Amino acid sequence: MSTALIQGLVIRQQAGFYAIFAENREITCKLRGKLKEKKINEDLAAIGDRVLITLLSPSEGVIEKVMPREKAFYRLAPTARGECKQILIANPDKIFLVFACAEPAPSLRMLDRFLVIAEKQKIPAVIVANKVDLVGEQKAREIFDVYPRLGYKLILTSVKQELNIDLLRCEVQDSISAFSGPSGVGKSSLLNAVQPGLGMLIGRLKESSGKGRHTTVVRQLIRLEDGGFVADMPGLRSLSLWDTHPEELDGYFPELRDLVADCQFNNCSHIMEPGCAVRRALAEGRIHPARYESYVKLRNGDE
Repeated sequence: MSTALIQGLVIRQQAGFYAIFAENREITCKLRGKLKEKKINEDLAAIGDRVLITLLSPSEGVIEKVMPREKAFYRLAPTARGECKQILIANPDKIFLVFACAEPAPSLRMLDRFLVIAEKQKIPAVIVANKVDLVGEQKAREIFDVYPRLGYKLILTSVKQELNIDLLRCEVQDSISAFSGPSGVGKSSLLNAVQPGLGMLIGRLKESSGKGRHTTVVRQLIRLEDGGFVADMPGLRSLSLWDTHPEELDGYFPELRDLVADCQFNNCSHIMEPGCAVRRALAEGRIHPARYESYVKLRNGDE
């Protein structure tokens, strides 16, 4: 085979093997040994990474180089060697944060944690309020009303009512994106509505990965018929922040960051100091109390 390097996209990873999409086909690869020698506390390669490979056959190859990541959506995960930065998806164009309006009730504090990570990594976030049929559109907008006012795009969806499915389909087209959120919010049903059979395909992949049997869960980007790739992230019960210092948190809350310069102290925590512009804005109703509470809990390290 030719020794020329080929650029490709990691679209699946499981048990040390990577499926690379290159030259309009999938090529199964492993990492070159020298790459494994790197001592880093995060995934060496992840879905969404751009890589250079050498072909060993038309369907097999070796990853020679992982191109620098521009951004990544990640979480803190325990390993045998301690905690590791688990890359859920690298280089996404956008991330869809899916929360149900009911069944289960939405945890807006968890949504705020997702948004902090997206803000830190400069990943455009789209909030998807699903199962609108359970509460009605007016109630759904009331639940999530603070977020559009902060500049986040909000899409109300219902598979039963076929509400905004076409809009969601347009949003995922021709991009690399991911659906993330808690378990039971209807991500697979939405993906099935966007592209028939897509959610079921992802479900089968999860089953074959041995989820629940202490084996590696497959992470995969699915190619869309209309162009682009989408990943269904695992249902997350918690999302710990990685490498985020308390004093930088105010920069990841859009309603706080423009006020910081007006605080009396340049190291203001916005919790107890006098002359705090953030607390003044809170008292004047310019900051939503629940969002401020999310900030305080994150600042104090509360889960």
